[in-house]
Amino acid sequence: MKGSTEYSERRNKLLVALHQARAQAFLITGLPSVRYLSGFTGSDGYVLLTTERSILITDPRYEIQAAQESDCEVRIVKGPLLKEVATWVRRFRLTALAVEQNRIGFDEYTELRAALPKVRLKPISGAVEHLRMIKSAAEVATIKASVQLNSAALEQALKSFKPSLSEVDFAAEIEYRMRRLGADGPAFETIVASGARTALPHAHPTDRPIQPDQLLLVDMGARVAGYCSDMTRTHAVGKLNPKVRRMYRAVLESQLAAIDSVKPGATCTAVDRAARDVLRGYGWDRLFIHSTGHGLGLEIHEGPRVGRKDRTKLEAGMVITIEPGVYLENVGGIRIEDTVAVTKSGGEVLTPTGKELVVL
Repeated sequence: MKGSTEYSERRNKLLVALHQARAQAFLITGLPSVRYLSGFTGSDGYVLLTTERSILITDPRYEIQAAQESDCEVRIVKGPLLKEVATWVRRFRLTALAVEQNRIGFDEYTELRAALPKVRLKPISGAVEHLRMIKSAAEVATIKASVQLNSAALEQALKSFKPSLSEVDFAAEIEYRMRRLGADGPAFETIVASGARTALPHAHPTDRPIQPDQLLLVDMGARVAGYCSDMTRTHAVGKLNPKVRRMYRAVLESQLAAIDSVKPGATCTAVDRAARDVLRGYGWDRLFIHSTGHGLGLEIHEGPRVGRKDRTKLEAGMVITIEPGVYLENVGGIRIEDTVAVTKSGGEVLTPTGKELVVL
């Protein structure tokens, strides 16, 4: 095995959860967690972790790649990977194997139970995800690079924007710009909605032409070196009526209040409440129908959830989104979202794109 790396340090931290579960090994099946613990970026692989060894098991397509990327022992398997896992469990004479309760598939779990009838399978939920909530300086830097690329993609796409362009065409232009700038790809399907469709928080782009004197909402994220960014901006295509402009002002004030409340020790509940209190003052808190934000990293949605019921305390190293919104049926919706890093002194907004109402 190679010397100490960021990946081996993460695996050592995970051994605490293994000890608490009174298991002798931990089988990691979720691909984001496999990448986090081993460096391997392929689409098929498991990590078997014991107190003494870390084994990456994958298929022949990744023989060269796995050796280049991972600091684990690499085992290349022709055939079912779980069969190889079972072989190692028996070889190590294990009696208790921890598995990722929230990641392992039912078929995988059933297959393991059949192959290892004398081994106790101990489900553990969220152990790797808990580690992933606190980003290293290198991870934060990668997320920042993703955020900056994401903003640059929107800036470039807006230069070619014109009314009558369809939502789906504008979404395609945005994702094209991401790729040209060096992104792995979009972190999720780009949301472009116009007019009354902006009241749909997760609207899918359609071939509907974007009309003048309407709202245009864009929710987009890039993936750079595996790490995600997330940003929403709402624009005016021409003139907007005073009520819609007031909605924009309310959401912006709500978002700024939530960002101001971000600091180590603050609960996610408190940040969420800061956003809702502003909207309540405008009489629009009931039109805010989702949480204020979420963590992000190797996945677009990670812990913590910045919502009413998540009492997780923020810690330096967490990276979250702040994205309040107001949605009024048959009128439209407004959402403003930034990616924010939690630092020792507060919240650092990583998103460079301005938040003033832009008229296209």
